[in-house]
Amino acid sequence: MSKIVVLYHSGYGHTRKVAEAIAGTAGAQLMPIDAEGNISEGDWATLAGADAIVFGTPTYMGGVSWQFKKVADASSKPWYAQLWKDKIAAGFTNSATLNGDKQGTMQYLHTLSQQHGMIWVGMGTKAPNHKAATRDDINNLGGYAGLITQTPSDASAEEMVPGDLATARYFGERVKAVVDRWVRSA
Repeated sequence: MSKIVVLYHSGYGHTRKVAEAIAGTAGAQLMPIDAEGNISEGDWATLAGADAIVFGTPTYMGGVSWQFKKVADASSKPWYAQLWKDKIAAGFTNSATLNGDKQGTMQYLHTLSQQHGMIWVGMGTKAPNHKAATRDDINNLGGYAGLITQTPSDASAEEMVPGDLATARYFGERVKAVVDRWVRSA
């Protein structure tokens, strides 16, 4: 059985809601980064023992939250020991606008994974690009490098677009399928 960890920071609850949807279908362990940008020593050990790490952060000002960045910077210790090498990696982000420069965040998450020698998994499905497409469709925002979602700044986590949460569940299933294949072949 594969071990997947969803390592995420959530400022207002939206990213947490996406993390929960991914973890629910991936059978993953949730690992929140606290408001001070910390995880425990036990969490570092869990990440070292994982088969896959799914990175999640809100997009603030075109990039990852400072709390996520603090953990990413602290990952230089596992980087030095190559503890995450050849693990599966994936990423997701949420912002208040449809664009919100989420691509900058996805590039950061991808680069972090490549610094660690990880194997990146993207969405693996096309976006609905026809006139009948709605926000309730899977991958309705057209993310390919990873999962992107959008929640207006005045909306609660409970008001997230159902299509975004359905896409998060799809993404969890995809990550799990890739990890299971990878673990079986190793």
